[in-house]
Amino acid sequence: MGMSVTISAAAEQDAEQIFRLQYLCFQSEAALYGNYRIAPLVQTLDSVREEVAAHCVFVARLGDEVVGSVRGRVAEDGAAVIGRLCVHPRLQGHGIGARLLRAVEAALVELGPQRFRISTGHRSEGNLRLYRRVGYETIGTSQGEDGVQLIVLEKQVPAGTYATTA
Repeated sequence: MGMSVTISAAAEQDAEQIFRLQYLCFQSEAALYGNYRIAPLVQTLDSVREEVAAHCVFVARLGDEVVGSVRGRVAEDGAAVIGRLCVHPRLQGHGIGARLLRAVEAALVELGPQRFRISTGHRSEGNLRLYRRVGYETIGTSQGEDGVQLIVLEKQVPAGTYATTA
């Protein structure tokens, strides 16, 4: 029937597609808050390029098209921070977001964090459902630089967990 979605590490040449996808995907988040200055919408292409080069970034592809993306890095406190998870609106609800999360978590485990951390806006029920379904638990709230109240979630890296190779 159609092509399958594949998950892989992002390459430098993916930055522009990630940038465009992020802008598309986060429109619905901006609408939830009546704030079109949220961080994913004001991020520059150069900044996305820097993140692709410096951090753990994965993409979901349908053929040559990037239809999903996620980023992760280890923060100063030792937590693996995951962010900017997005899936093209026409493909949401098919497990791509969970697959991207598993891929970035597996890669970040190699860097030795004790826990994974992710945050989302307090009105983002779909995101919260996904994160809780894959094992994240609310640990608190914070205020984003854009003024949006965020729910902060974490999950522990299971003892003895090592990333598996494909």
